[in-house]
Amino acid sequence: MIEVKKLTKKFGSHTAVDGISFTVNDGEILGFLGPNGAGKTTTMNMMTGFISSTEGEVKINGFDILSDPINAKRQLGYLPDVPPLYGDLTVEENLKFVCDLKGVKKSDRKEMLEEICRIVHIEDVYKRLFKNLSKGYRQRVGLAQALVGFPDVIILDEPTSGLDPSQIIDMRNVIKSLGKKHTVIISSHILSEVSAVCDRVIIINQGKIVASDTTDGLAGRADNHVQQVSFRGSLEKALSSLNQWSAIKDISIVDEKENSVYTINVSGEQGTDIREIIFASFAQAEIPVLMLKPASDSLEDAFINVVNGAYDEVITDSEEKNEEVEEVEIIEESVEVLSEDEEVDE
Repeated sequence: MIEVKKLTKKFGSHTAVDGISFTVNDGEILGFLGPNGAGKTTTMNMMTGFISSTEGEVKINGFDILSDPINAKRQLGYLPDVPPLYGDLTVEENLKFVCDLKGVKKSDRKEMLEEICRIVHIEDVYKRLFKNLSKGYRQRVGLAQALVGFPDVIILDEPTSGLDPSQIIDMRNVIKSLGKKHTVIISSHILSEVSAVCDRVIIINQGKIVASDTTDGLAGRADNHVQQVSFRGSLEKALSSLNQWSAIKDISIVDEKENSVYTINVSGEQGTDIREIIFASFAQAEIPVLMLKPASDSLEDAFINVVNGAYDEVITDSEEKNEEVEEVEIIEESVEVLSEDEEVDE
């Protein structure tokens, strides 16, 4: 478990991170999102002990990263945006050096490194110089060094930066597999990657947390009033069926393919979810729907809205809200008990 409380970092008069607090539970994959310059990397560096905080605390499995750094750092592995490895050493030599730094017993190293190489798929480059590897393999080896000692917590800063689509998919699959045995934090500004692998998302902007929710919960806050539909059949019949509904305000043709396959954008009133209306219309017209989705990436919309301050309050997930309700109920019960006691005393 990771506990971050009122974490702050100031560089002179500039506040890079401004009193953020959050918790990451065991076995959770957390996405740490934000635009460039939001304070993501600074937060990662404080959480891993690379730099000290101005205020606040970070605890890794109960160990404070500043007051008990040795025990805290034993609990975590870190892959910064540039893998911290030596170009003139082979992959094997780099990983064995990390074993020395982490104090891994020599009797355990061979079996452990074989398993790590299998997890991140670097067996075929194990004897090669690190500087001769492609960007994708360098990231994998960087992830391998973070896994040395099999720490409970893995922190990854932009792990897919600079990778091609195939390499991104490979890295995504590795991260998913890590989530089965480790607590993982991924810092990124690539929404598709976070959406694909993370259980929960925290969005930071200008050094402050502006949202904390599941990916589905955050995406669900985006408006569903514009939907894109692909179907096979009569365009005229489809348009006629949709136009029966007063909630439908606009329809535009996006694409037309062979075999009478059309893609259209259907717009409703702002704040209205028109998906049920669309399905009902096409069912009534007996036209098969091939695809229905928001006209734009809903998670992307939510991210933009949050960063641009479209919401008046910080978005928090439903679990936190439920805990707040329970706390209020407990307080109210305590007040009632105290009031009864006072009446008895009188």
